[in-house]
Amino acid sequence: MASKQNDKDGAVRRDASFECGVKAGDWLPGFTPREETVYVHGGVEPDPLTGAILPPIYQNTTFVQESVENYLSKGFSYSRTSNPTVLSLEKKIAEIEGGFGACCFATGMAATVTIFSAFLAPGDHCLVTNCSYGGTNRCARLHFSKYNIDFEFIDFRDPTNVEKAIRPQTKVVFSESPCNPTLYLADIEAISQICKEKKVLHVCDSTFATPYMMRPLDLGADIVVQSTTKYYDGHNCTLGGAVISSTKEIHDKVFFLRNVMGNIMSAQTAFYTLLTLKTLPIRVEKQSANAQKIAEFLSKHHKVQHVIYPGIPSFPQKELALKQHKNVHGGMLAFEVKGGTEAGIRMMNHVPRPWSLCENLGACESIITCPAVFTHANMLREDRLKVGITDGFIRVSVGIEDVNDLIDGLDYALSKA
Repeated sequence: MASKQNDKDGAVRRDASFECGVKAGDWLPGFTPREETVYVHGGVEPDPLTGAILPPIYQNTTFVQESVENYLSKGFSYSRTSNPTVLSLEKKIAEIEGGFGACCFATGMAATVTIFSAFLAPGDHCLVTNCSYGGTNRCARLHFSKYNIDFEFIDFRDPTNVEKAIRPQTKVVFSESPCNPTLYLADIEAISQICKEKKVLHVCDSTFATPYMMRPLDLGADIVVQSTTKYYDGHNCTLGGAVISSTKEIHDKVFFLRNVMGNIMSAQTAFYTLLTLKTLPIRVEKQSANAQKIAEFLSKHHKVQHVIYPGIPSFPQKELALKQHKNVHGGMLAFEVKGGTEAGIRMMNHVPRPWSLCENLGACESIITCPAVFTHANMLREDRLKVGITDGFIRVSVGIEDVNDLIDGLDYALSKA
């Protein structure tokens, strides 16, 4: 942006950027915004008609055309296909994630279902992490299986497991890192390399991580899935999802099927997400700092059996976490209390404010969840237990409150365990 400087005599002189034609509202020639600037300004320009600093909410169904011959000359026809407010968010997300393009959806599960529908057909084989979000497990196991698509759930912590499980019929490898709710990590770079060698599509659900913590496309993944309901929103106020593609070919397939299925994000939701996404780095930094202190507190508590958090020394994949997480280790952690299921449930049933006992994650508010009952109840119990999700397993989404208030609340709840 142009600036003016005062000479010693008080006269205002123009700097070189002004002489080059840069004026208020312009970016400097050749300027590349840094990461946190992209969160604020990516995909968005002041409204050309009014100068409004925020993009308008185009809450309408259709767009008037100039003529039959000039159909789509302004880029839009019907909001099921594309919408200017949604497109602004998609541009921002693509830039944040380092992708070719992004498609936004009504929910995170709408994004996942569209990926499965776009890239899998009867007779195909898909590898999915055996510790995945409950909704992903449910739609793969109970819905898509009836279309003669073979979903195989395996341990992604060792990339060689993925390599050995790939068959000629394998079309998609669907990773999740960190996993929901156990925080197992997948080596995204290693798995991406295997998939490239085998000519298999690698999709990574990076909802727990956020692009501030990890960008899977930089590590070689073909597609990133985000539930924008979580950290992108961060305020418990919207439902949404996003698919970020590494190439035009992949993006076009996702865009086409979203139009067919009609599961695009609403303009109102896109507007809210454009607002909340600006503060994601600040929120995730605070959530991560709080999570670190809470994990350290829980690790020393006499009623806690074990704690899972990538930022503490006992985390079994510590080396991978340090390699793969670029800024922080996130706001998610998990733990179990001594005394088993009954003790864990007693603890959750006594957690006081500012904690909330509910579903969702990634919000400013701190949330405790019982995955066995809330988010992963649809998993077969034997499958759930194999990956460590016991009936008393506790998932924690740490918010931005004062960490001492959060620790006091946990300490009280643990006294009831």
